[in-house]
Amino acid sequence: MVKFLKPGKAVILLQGRFAGRKAVIVRVFEEGTRDRPYGHCLVAGLAKYPKKVIRKDSAKKTAKKSRVKCFLKLVNFTHIMPTRYTLDVDFKDVASGGPDALATRDKKVASCKAAKARLEERFKTGKNRWFFTKLRF
Repeated sequence: MVKFLKPGKAVILLQGRFAGRKAVIVRVFEEGTRDRPYGHCLVAGLAKYPKKVIRKDSAKKTAKKSRVKCFLKLVNFTHIMPTRYTLDVDFKDVASGGPDALATRDKKVASCKAAKARLEERFKTGKNRWFFTKLRF
């Protein structure tokens, strides 16, 4: 079977608190782990999308509107829908611990801040515009 769920693939979450939110696969666990004996992946997603930036806004207002709120989550394969889009964002420092990145609160906060910085940087460059818009359905 061809493995198409690879790091960098944009997905939409289907279940749970962040259902309908867009996320990026950071790391894939095909065989599962001891505590999660099924295929799952670590995703970094957008809990809050950036607001619409108008050209006449001040620099301070533009900076505030282009903020995003990020989340990290281990998600079952059956609870995500892969899209045709990929984001070539480097999440190496986020995924360095793997599932251990979510083990303690301070590790999770540090990983989330790193992911937030990467996603905000990607938004400011203007690439992958689809990923940073709300999913309307």
